[in-house]
Amino acid sequence: MKIKTLKKTSNELKIEVEGMGHTLCNLLQKRLLEDENVDLAGYNIPHPLASNSIIYVRTKGNVESKSALLKAVEKTREMNEKFRKEIEKALKKI
Repeated sequence: MKIKTLKKTSNELKIEVEGMGHTLCNLLQKRLLEDENVDLAGYNIPHPLASNSIIYVRTKGNVESKSALLKAVEKTREMNEKFRKEIEKALKKI
């Protein structure tokens, strides 16, 4: 997975991620929007046959956009780990 920075200021971050589709982008966008310091978060997949996604984050005040993105990624990772444990527990009962 390659990540390219398209725009970077203290409150804005726009990156292009190779090989990331709607599933992960939508989840990441949701986690970003849960953060009260995030003013705007979204993603775009410019072409339906391409696997590159553009992720955009804009934060409020003096909160850095990259910090908000890293926080959202960590929340997503924790959620996935919790989901994995619950799946394993459920499958042991079968």
